[in-house]
Amino acid sequence: MYVQLKKSSKEDKRYTAIFFDENRKKIKIVHFGLKNGSTYIDHKDEGIRDAWIARHSVTGDWTKPDTASSLAYNLLWNKTSLSASYNAYLKKFNLKKY
Repeated sequence: MYVQLKKSSKEDKRYTAIFFDENRKKIKIVHFGLKNGSTYIDHKDEGIRDAWIARHSVTGDWTKPDTASSLAYNLLWNKTSLSASYNAYLKKFNLKKY
């Protein structure tokens, strides 16, 4: 499966992940991240990151690559940069950049 990451067209969301099958047919679009929210890639504060993870681990499904909660956790709250988080996310779920 392929995934493309870009800025969201939704007014209140930060990013959009577009998922494609092996034939590059679009199969799912997921908007995630609060547009004006501060995340680990912004502030790099491990204490705030740990608190966010503790709050969201109860309701978030981080086992699937194509949920908003998994995308937020893996891309916005994982590493200190979006590119490092994106590469780790691709590797974790065996995905390819579109």
